[in-house]
Amino acid sequence: MRIAIYSRGLESEQSEGLKVLLSEFSHYNIEPVIYQDFFNQFYSSIDILHAYSTFNSPEELLNEIDFIISLGGDGTLLDTITFVGDKKIPILGVNYGRLGFLASIGRDEIHSALEALVKRTFIIDKRSLLHLDANMPLFGGCCYALNEFTIHKKDTSPMIKIHTYLNGEFLNTYWSDGLIVATPTGSTGYSLSCNGPVVFPDSASFVITPVSPHNLNIRPLVIPDNSIISFEVEGRTDGFLCTLDSRREIASKEVLLAVRKEVFNINLVRLNENNFLQTLRNKLSWGLDKRN
Repeated sequence: MRIAIYSRGLESEQSEGLKVLLSEFSHYNIEPVIYQDFFNQFYSSIDILHAYSTFNSPEELLNEIDFIISLGGDGTLLDTITFVGDKKIPILGVNYGRLGFLASIGRDEIHSALEALVKRTFIIDKRSLLHLDANMPLFGGCCYALNEFTIHKKDTSPMIKIHTYLNGEFLNTYWSDGLIVATPTGSTGYSLSCNGPVVFPDSASFVITPVSPHNLNIRPLVIPDNSIISFEVEGRTDGFLCTLDSRREIASKEVLLAVRKEVFNINLVRLNENNFLQTLRNKLSWGLDKRN
C-alpha cells in the first residue's frame, strides 16, 4: 500500500505526532510518498529510517497512490484537494489545526485511522465540488472548489453591485460587499458566518449568500446544483476579489463568470463512528444548552 502525505508544515512541538505516523506506516508496511516542501521542513529534525518517495505537483500523484493523508487543519485539506483533482484518491484529514470540521480525525486517532485504512473498515463520503468558468484565465486552470466561490470587493473599495443570473434568467442585483456560492460542504464555512443555512452534504444544492448586503430584504437562497449561476460585477474600482476556497485572484470588471457543479467528486475518508450530525454537535456546538 502507498499513501501520500501532504502538509503545509507542522509546529516543532507537533513533530512527535509525525514520528508516530511514520512508525505506524512502518508497522503496517505502508510506503509513504511525502510532499517535497513538507519533507524538507522535517527531515533534519527527526530520525529518517527509510528512503521516502516525494511529490511536488498533482501530476506526480499517480494512480498507484491508495490514499492521501492531509496533516493540518481544514485549509490544509482544501489545499490537498487541488493535488487530488479528478484522480479519485480518498483523502484522510488529520487535524493539527483549530476547528477541524473537514479534517475530523484527531491526532490521538492516527493508529485507529491507519488500521481502518488497512482493514478497509472506513466509509467514503463523496463530496460535490463547484466549477468556475470565466472568459479569461483564472486560478491557473485549477477552477474547482470544495467549499465555496466568492466575489468580494477589495479591502478599500466601496460596496459592489453583482448582477446574478440563474440559468440565464435574471435573479437579483446584490448591493453588497460580496457574494458567496457555497456547496453543501461549504455551507458550514464562510456562508454560515454570513447567516447562510446549514445544508446536508448529500443535498444536491448550492447556497447563494450575500456578504453584508445593503438591503434588509435580501436573504440566502438554496438552489439545485444542476443550475448555472452567472455574474456581472459593477463597482467604482477597476477590479474585485475572486476566490475559490482559500485561493484568491483579482479580476477585472470586464470578466464574465459562471459557476456550475463540477463533473467529478472528492472522496473523504470517514471512520465508522463519525457522521455529519456528530460533527455539527462537536465542532459547532449544535443544540448545546449550557443550562443542562
